[in-house]
Amino acid sequence: MANKNVIWCDNATLSKDLRGKTYIVTGANSGVGFETTQQLVKQGAHVVMACRRPNAGEEAREKFQASKGTSEVMKCDLADLQSVRDFVAEFKAKYNRLDGLMCNAGMVNMENKPKYTKHGFEYTWSASYFGHFLMTELLLDRLKATPKSRMAIVSSVVHAGSPTNRPKVHLDDLHHKKRKYNNFEAYAEAKVAVVLYAKELAERLKGTGVTTYSIHPGWARSNFGSGGGLLMDTLFAILKPIFRVINFSDSSWESAQASLHCLLSDDAPKHSGAYFSQHSVLYRDKECRKGGFPMESPNPNAKDMDTARKLVEMSRELVGLR
Repeated sequence: MANKNVIWCDNATLSKDLRGKTYIVTGANSGVGFETTQQLVKQGAHVVMACRRPNAGEEAREKFQASKGTSEVMKCDLADLQSVRDFVAEFKAKYNRLDGLMCNAGMVNMENKPKYTKHGFEYTWSASYFGHFLMTELLLDRLKATPKSRMAIVSSVVHAGSPTNRPKVHLDDLHHKKRKYNNFEAYAEAKVAVVLYAKELAERLKGTGVTTYSIHPGWARSNFGSGGGLLMDTLFAILKPIFRVINFSDSSWESAQASLHCLLSDDAPKHSGAYFSQHSVLYRDKECRKGGFPMESPNPNAKDMDTARKLVEMSRELVGLR
């Protein structure tokens, strides 16, 4: 049974003919990424599925091979910058256009102890922000070369925090090496960075025809919460069916509505750089719980353009774009 509070894409958006268009969806083998990919292919698009586990991508792809569109799996581990570079090089060798980049994948380090990539990046930040940042920057030429192209990146309700505790980007300690580590603080801060990046990119790309968006898809029934050991995995396994019964969480299809709206709707380009949110009872600000396409973030730190520009400059150096 669908959650009565879901904000749905309109039928016109989900009926558009996408033949001839090319999209990238990261984390396309499961959850919201899978549903987004399946709908794009259903409407006739060609989707490149960027997956950390290509075998899982191929297995997922079998479910919509009879659809009007087409798909292809390419390996991409967002926590490995070389893997991102290899993915982009392979994509560019095959495709001259990119109608939409859906930066969907992300994770939180459930172990609640610092975990770093081989590049020295905090793992949650790397998978949720830095990998997508590098991918997007390297694909800007393809996006600019494609009329009315779009880039959307998944944030989270947790970026909003509460009226007494708003997460922010700590430019002097992005990787949590100077502060006491808290995994959900790292996740919240990375998701603030995502919102800031979409805003900065929209400002930078103004006049190019490329539009950008950050998204809270809702609490999807996905693989989020796995990897935290037996106790955490067991807890999430118990809670997920309970959340489903009480309509606390959304199906992955319901949660894909925000992504599809940003990638396909006629209205979204009027709000480049904006934050689009599915409904969520997890917002500490009650007025935000209904969500909105788009919605004003209640977190002032997610609207600080000075921090956004500094973050992007720092990110370019950290990922080796200078």
